[in-house]
This record gives sequence, structure tokens and C-alpha cells, in this order.
Amino acid sequence: MSIVKINALTVPEEQRAPLEERFASRAGAVEGSDGFEWFELLRPLEGTDRYLVYTRWRSEEDFQAWMEGPMKQAHQRGGQDSGDGERPRPAATGSETWSFEVVQQAAPQK
Repeated sequence: MSIVKINALTVPEEQRAPLEERFASRAGAVEGSDGFEWFELLRPLEGTDRYLVYTRWRSEEDFQAWMEGPMKQAHQRGGQDSGDGERPRPAATGSETWSFEVVQQAAPQK
């Protein structure tokens, strides 16, 4: 079965829009990776300042290959330039990664 990786990002209110814009501009960055199955960016509605970045992978090995390859390269290049030669400050003030193995799943009946 698949594995799920959830990155819980602590994002102050004033950094929500920049975070969402950065994720929107990365569209396609993971979708072509071997073993990638799904991505969602989840915005908190109430009671927390944590965004959840949900990705689903065929295997732990596929996730690790992405982490050591395309993801690492993208982060080493840094964020987009803000126009004045400076890298933008991080939108999140904290990050925690959770790992899960899918043991059951269901899809809508048609």
C-alpha cells in the first residue's frame, strides 16, 4: 500500500498569502516524480495556524528518491528572487513531518 507524508507548517496570519502563492508557483514540481500519487495543500479554518502539506507516494523509497533529488535541488536553488536580489523570508515559522502507511482506503461508489 501507499505511504502518506504530511508536513505540518506553522504559518503566521500575515504569511498565509505568500505561502499559498509559493505553492501555486511550484505547480508541476512533484507531479512528474516516479511513485508520486497525490498532493494537497490544506489551509486551516479554525483553531490552528498550521497548514498541512499532504503527499501520497507508492513507497518510502520513491519519497526518499524525490527528497534526495528534485526536492533537494529545488531548495538548494532557493526561493524566487524578490526583485532586489534578496531571497524571500520563509513563510513558515516551524515544520514537522508526519509519516503514515495507508492500511485502508475507500473511493466513492459510482
